[in-house]
Amino acid sequence: MSAGEMFQIKVPGSTANLGPGFDSIGLAVNRYLTLIVEPSDEWLFIPLSKDVAEIPTGKDNFVYQIAKQVADKYNQSLPPCKIQMKSDIPLARGLGSSAAAIIAAIELVDQLCDLRLSREEKLRLASEFEGHPDNVGASLYGGLVIGSHREDGTDLVQLQDVDMDIVIVIPRYEVMTKEARAVLPTSFSRQNAVEASSVSNVLVAALATKNWELAGKMMDRDLFHQPYRQDLVPEMADIIKAAKLSGAFGVALSGAGPSVICFTEVGYARSVVKTIAPLFGHFIVDELRIENVGSQVTSLVL
Repeated sequence: MSAGEMFQIKVPGSTANLGPGFDSIGLAVNRYLTLIVEPSDEWLFIPLSKDVAEIPTGKDNFVYQIAKQVADKYNQSLPPCKIQMKSDIPLARGLGSSAAAIIAAIELVDQLCDLRLSREEKLRLASEFEGHPDNVGASLYGGLVIGSHREDGTDLVQLQDVDMDIVIVIPRYEVMTKEARAVLPTSFSRQNAVEASSVSNVLVAALATKNWELAGKMMDRDLFHQPYRQDLVPEMADIIKAAKLSGAFGVALSGAGPSVICFTEVGYARSVVKTIAPLFGHFIVDELRIENVGSQVTSLVL
């Protein structure tokens, strides 16, 4: 970054799994993490919104920690910056806040060190940090993504024409990813693995062909994680029932939870919100849109 240069990084949040697409399906949504970056004599992070109000303001900030690891990987030194951060992605609610921060950090290093990384290289880096490509892939590419992350490579397919509406039901309490993973089984029998994988495969096909009824059915048939995590969100069964009665074709945990995401055909989200919001007054119930554009970096005038 040259003297006097200022730029913005904007990264969408995401929902993942969509039921049986465990650690492999992600969907970008219109909640955003935004970083406004300018040169400085020292590293300083300034929170501008409540969802990042408690972030560390120095080098112990998560974005800096990831950025430093990326810079070290490429034998680069990070010039100090002042970074103003704002976000409307709630923390520890299953909407990809940490994945968005990872993508923001990679974009930050790419700009500061002029790495000129390809999107595929950014995805590989992000998936190595996150352990899977669903949330980071959605935040990086936008739209619906289906990915596979392995020791020998990371692959991703992006679908941008999935036209459905979204309603998100966000509890006031948090569920940490570590806690949500602790309740999962460590292995599956071959029979269970085949069944669970077939459900996930049909979900992808149903989404790609806009067979919403079938997609919702597959969300209900998940065997990978939702049966084990439902106790972490005691209200989930009631939310599913209310959402389906009000017009949602599919309902699933958003990521590891505790948020619950409801999918409707285009034009029905508002009626779902009006119906279920009064039933869960202690939750945040809101409409979301699919964000078809992934992370963006734009120059600003200092």
